[in-house]
Amino acid sequence: MQSMEEYSGMCVQESSGMLSHWIVLVLCCLGQLCADQSMKPQLAAPQLAINNPTLTTVALEKPFCTFDSSLHPNKSYAIYLYVMKSSASTISSMVTDSNSKPLDSTFQQTLGGNLGPYKAASFDVPNCVSPPKLADAGDINKVSDVLKQYLFRVGDDGTCLYDPNFQDICNPPLAPDTTYRFKYVLVDNTEGIVKDQTLWSDPIKTRKAKLPMKIDIWPGRRSGSMIVITSILSVSVFLLLAGLLASVFSTLVESEDPSAETKDTSGTTQQSELRPQLSSE
Repeated sequence: MQSMEEYSGMCVQESSGMLSHWIVLVLCCLGQLCADQSMKPQLAAPQLAINNPTLTTVALEKPFCTFDSSLHPNKSYAIYLYVMKSSASTISSMVTDSNSKPLDSTFQQTLGGNLGPYKAASFDVPNCVSPPKLADAGDINKVSDVLKQYLFRVGDDGTCLYDPNFQDICNPPLAPDTTYRFKYVLVDNTEGIVKDQTLWSDPIKTRKAKLPMKIDIWPGRRSGSMIVITSILSVSVFLLLAGLLASVFSTLVESEDPSAETKDTSGTTQQSELRPQLSSE
């Protein structure tokens, strides 16, 4: 009887241990899933994107190492970037259809993101093993490649909307003083389905255009170098005008000098009187 109780206790203890193991495993998986989903598109570092956002563009960091756990060898992937206005309905924020295929909605179809997200870009998965070195941004020969690898500028194409022959993904300028959200999506090119995605970004607002009468022209807020250059140019213009006026004044004085005319007349008279004398001799 005692052996049966011991056996039952051992079974209960083993079952409890297995249950605890599965609970921990499930929680770990859920934690990993939450960690993956907590990744959101971020604004690019200010060292690489000055005055970001602008009136019509937003520079975002590309998703480095964000989808590494979803990548499999011998498969081809792409990153899609979706954009929508923050005022758009949450119900219409889905970027996949019922078959997990990514939406191909355009800027025109969504009225610039008013009705829902539109696809603004498609690019290769960033290389997590060898990301761009931010120190190379100081090299004028490498800065262009670093920026291209590191960030993507939303709203950077000002012609695609008006080009009837444009067939690629259109990334037209954003609206000034408007709040947007952004989402990165990992797409399996072979199956054509979405494998992973980030959450929508925090609201990011483009800059507001200033009215001409509100633009600050007071020199007190200009840099020292700008003030020095302006002063040098002002002095140079003043000296140039002074020299020009002096030249004009000198010309006028010489043209109105009577002594000069008298000297010219007497000289001519003397020459005419000398000519007969020379001829008589």
